Amino acid sequence: MSKKYINFHNLSISEDFYKFINNEAIPGTDISPDKFWEGLSKISHELNQKNIELLRKRKKLQMDIDRWHLDNLEKEFNFKDYKLYLEKIGYLNKEGPDFKIQTKNVDKEISSIAGPQLVVPIMNARYALNAANARWMSLYDSLYGTDVISSEESISERYDPERGLQVIKYTKKFLDKNFKLKNSSWEKIDKISIKDHNLNLHTENGLVKIENEEKYIGYRINKDKISAIILKNNNLHVEIIINPSAFSAKEDPAGISDIIIESAISTICDHEDSVAAVDSADKIIGYRNWLGLMKKNLIAEFEKDGKKLIRKLNPNRNYISKSGKKENLHGRALLLNRNVGHLMTNSAVLLQDGSEIPEGILDAFVTSLCAIHDLKNQNNSRTGSIYIVKPKQHGPEETSFTNLLFSKVEEILGLKEFTIKCGIMDEERRTTVNLKECIRSLKDRVFFINTGFLDRTGDEMHTSMEAGPMIKKGDMKTSSWIKAYENNNVNVGLHCGFSGVAQIGKGMWAMPDNMADMLKQKISHLEDGANCAWVPSPTAAALHALHYHDINIFKKHTELKNRKKVKLEDLLSIPIIKKPNWSIEEINNEISNSAQTILGYVVRWIDQGVGCSKVPDINNIGLMEDRATLRISSQQITNWLYHGICSRKQVLEIMKKMAKIVDEQNKHDKLYQKMSPTYDKSIAFKTACELVFQGKDQPSGYTEPLLHLNRLIKKN
Repeated sequence: MSKKYINFHNLSISEDFYKFINNEAIPGTDISPDKFWEGLSKISHELNQKNIELLRKRKKLQMDIDRWHLDNLEKEFNFKDYKLYLEKIGYLNKEGPDFKIQTKNVDKEISSIAGPQLVVPIMNARYALNAANARWMSLYDSLYGTDVISSEESISERYDPERGLQVIKYTKKFLDKNFKLKNSSWEKIDKISIKDHNLNLHTENGLVKIENEEKYIGYRINKDKISAIILKNNNLHVEIIINPSAFSAKEDPAGISDIIIESAISTICDHEDSVAAVDSADKIIGYRNWLGLMKKNLIAEFEKDGKKLIRKLNPNRNYISKSGKKENLHGRALLLNRNVGHLMTNSAVLLQDGSEIPEGILDAFVTSLCAIHDLKNQNNSRTGSIYIVKPKQHGPEETSFTNLLFSKVEEILGLKEFTIKCGIMDEERRTTVNLKECIRSLKDRVFFINTGFLDRTGDEMHTSMEAGPMIKKGDMKTSSWIKAYENNNVNVGLHCGFSGVAQIGKGMWAMPDNMADMLKQKISHLEDGANCAWVPSPTAAALHALHYHDINIFKKHTELKNRKKVKLEDLLSIPIIKKPNWSIEEINNEISNSAQTILGYVVRWIDQGVGCSKVPDINNIGLMEDRATLRISSQQITNWLYHGICSRKQVLEIMKKMAKIVDEQNKHDKLYQKMSPTYDKSIAFKTACELVFQGKDQPSGYTEPLLHLNRLIKKN
């Protein structure tokens, strides 16, 4: 696929990309095309060499660690020697004095409202709009349509009145728990009225009040009739919708037709792990959708059940406060932007020497440029901030580089210092063990830290590849380093002053169809100190929001501040098995499980450009797969191959067997291209095999280089 390039300010710019920036992104920003391209050229050429040096250091440190393990293979592991060596090579940095982050002008969704966080692939406009609009979700729909409400029959299109009654019963319990009434229950309410802006709840025994009257904040009127009352608990709003004539209100004596709950408080619009963006055409799709969100004019037209539908951003939600004033609640999730890391480059722009521009530099410039539209209209951030989550950074030198990059972008785009805020994803081992110093390097702009079990495990496996065979994937969650890692992230965040200022996040619930299990298990993220945690869908956001009513996270932070510091020895413990005694069947099952998810994800990535998929596992349970899950699965098989747990022939046979299963699972997809039986002709199958057989040589075990290369081959 030949591209036409335009030479401008020592850059060669893909023509389609040049037109997008000049004709769509720049107008309305008070920045001239000349200023933008000159600035991008200056900073890209200035920082490119530093970027390359940081990547070289990653490689050198990996070689040094490999050498240590090889030199000490026959010895008993000595943590003291290991620690001294890591300090000597510059992997472990000296920890400085205590400090508090100084981030200013953060929105309440970051500082004081704890709640679910969505991650959405920015290349899909419809999904992005759904995620932005998931700030307000129907609890009735979220309960009725999931396995949270048990039923003898499967959920069908035909309304089940028994199931509907169970939903109403569930929501009344929720209200009783979080908006307790004096000497009564929400089940006994038969009428809701407003008098002099005050809430009146009627029962057959007379009026009752909410025990804590501060939790009632206002109401909404439609055609002179009360249509909603607005409640608030733990900074989260709940709207009780009143419409006696609605079908859903027939079984409710008070005429309640729905409960709308504040759900996805923030949404990460993702340019990284959940998308397949390998060239200028792909990058433009993502940037254009982000631009539309920032301008508030993004629209998605699609067909569902034979009907043509249009999706756009929701407006704010108006109400009358109990003091009689007209107020409004923000109608959308606060939108954050995940840029890519420091590793990859993109052919959308070529530098003076003909090399591709570092994609992270390009992302920083373009996503910030697009966000200037929001700084003018404040439809997203009401405090004048741009929020960029920066993934896959290795240690304080790389976070310092990000701080430098963002300051340069601010300078070129004429933004106030620290307008661009930075989220640090604690998903690489060198960042985990130096987290305090990583935060220090961004102390004036950090708004978020989180843990990501999958990427972090992938890096754990790759970093310690020479140490020995890794334990099974399922056993990783109970290994000692994981608990230390999760606790350390929260501890460091709290000691650096995050509570009430910034987000401390936890990772994704990967089973979008298993909401009953999510409700049982994901509350642990709050108990561990997270004031936001990732969910896979707007429905999951609505259900996970219930946890934030159960626990006041800021009180929990006060409890956790006194927790003991995590031992470095636990953080650096290596999850290997000295003498594995697994049977052939156990080994084959483990490899099959990983191979199946690798193939199920890669085949859509390579052939269709889909960066995030719900992939059925061997037991046909749909799991959310992205590059993080791919990294852990491929690195596990790579490690077992390297240490002789399995053979290349064995793995290849399993890959072919699993390819047939994946083909069968996708037989109803009209766009799907089979991998079997002509495996040698399938670029997707070839890529999946390369990820495993070449996994040891991939930088940090990342999957992007091979995915990008083979997707480009497929596109061409």
